[in-house]
Amino acid sequence: MHLNRPALTVLGVSAFFFVTAETLPVGLLPQIAHGLKVDEASVGLLLTSYAVVAGLSTIPLTALTMRVPRHLLIAVTVAIFAVSQGLATFAPTFLTLVLARLVCALVHGVFWSVLAPVAARLAPPGQSGKATALVFIGNSLAIVLGVPLGTALGQWLGWRVAVGAMAVGGVLSVLALLRVLPALAPLPHDLAARPGESLRSAVRVFGNRKVALLCGITTVMVVGHFAAYTYLAPLALRDGGLQGISLSALLLGFGAAGLVSNFLIGRHIDRRPGVLLSGVLATMVVAVALLAPRLGAVPTWICTLLWGGAFTAIPACLQATVLRVAPRARDAASALYVVAFQVGIGSGAFAGERFVRAGWLGWLPVLTASLALVACVAVVFARQVFPARLTAEDHHRAEAELAGMSA
Repeated sequence: MHLNRPALTVLGVSAFFFVTAETLPVGLLPQIAHGLKVDEASVGLLLTSYAVVAGLSTIPLTALTMRVPRHLLIAVTVAIFAVSQGLATFAPTFLTLVLARLVCALVHGVFWSVLAPVAARLAPPGQSGKATALVFIGNSLAIVLGVPLGTALGQWLGWRVAVGAMAVGGVLSVLALLRVLPALAPLPHDLAARPGESLRSAVRVFGNRKVALLCGITTVMVVGHFAAYTYLAPLALRDGGLQGISLSALLLGFGAAGLVSNFLIGRHIDRRPGVLLSGVLATMVVAVALLAPRLGAVPTWICTLLWGGAFTAIPACLQATVLRVAPRARDAASALYVVAFQVGIGSGAFAGERFVRAGWLGWLPVLTASLALVACVAVVFARQVFPARLTAEDHHRAEAELAGMSA
């Protein structure tokens, strides 16, 4: 069996549009605020409301859809995404825009819960991490191309055009998924479970110490990141006078650095997970901490690129860990991981909004660096979850356990 690169590529493209649409308000925050006559802090809460709904709906909806063929479920979630973006494009008020995004938030968790397990099924034994990293290049491309190009398009033709482009991208992704994604029936244990049993099973997975620790580290790290990242535009203006085209270029560089790091991480993620994750977290700590003082345009560029390269590689590391520590309950564990990530996004965006309203914009990098440091220390000491090195024997043991469960 070889990596199914066409199917993995289309999954990555779908992830690209999901991530771009979710974080696009970061780059278009002033335009949306002006167009809908609300303040910028309120627009930042678009990420918070989205994350709250995604976090609350992930586990129950993942449980309810256990019996749906995975290829069909992926296509349906992306189709609903496209509809929600179409509604957002023509939203007459800020409340309507929020509600349109929440339609997407309802399926967001389901999409991300099944994405990595599906990618793993499209890869030979011992290469699930590599397959996941390939799909997560879509995340990096969303930052390197989606958000900056969407920001530039929104500044040129208006934010509605940028959101409308997400809807078109969603439609094209659905057509591509239906064409190249092979039929993927639910695993036998999914077919045997009823929705109520699946829900209880997902909750029980949190009793797994490794999964609980992974989710805790994820939440801490994501809270820190999104506290500052949600308000990257005001920070870039304060620190380096960057706005307009220069802001779009900064966002492009942020994602470009992440694209490179994601590619490099994907080559080693199945062998040195702990070393890689602690390394990128340490880099993030230093880079973001240096953004606290006003250092000027060039240092702002350098630190932001390092930040982008570090953070964008982290989700691939964490998602590969989910598949490794819970081989018997990959979808359930992925659902819990998605909830942890969404709790982090929502809490981080909310914390950022509180800091901005209080006039503490410059303290956001300090908060981000501090929480990233906590996550880094936790990773270093959690060797059972993030071993410094994995051998071929470790991979074969995990795959054998999964095969035995599926038989």
